[in-house]
Amino acid sequence: MSKYEALWKYIKKENSQKLILSFDDIQSINGIEIDHSFLNYKKELLDYGFSVGKISLKNRTVEFHKETI
Repeated sequence: MSKYEALWKYIKKENSQKLILSFDDIQSINGIEIDHSFLNYKKELLDYGFSVGKISLKNRTVEFHKETI
């Protein structure tokens, strides 16, 4: 089970073409703060049909995109 599995399931359920979540949103959804390890885990999201786009440290947001086939 992935450390970010709750977040991946949430993103898949939202099923938007583009979704922007704040770091606080991610913590609320996933139960843990986003940290540097997120960069290693983000590739798991491809299994759910999505990818991680822009990560803004300034705005404290992460952009997620639905993959098209």
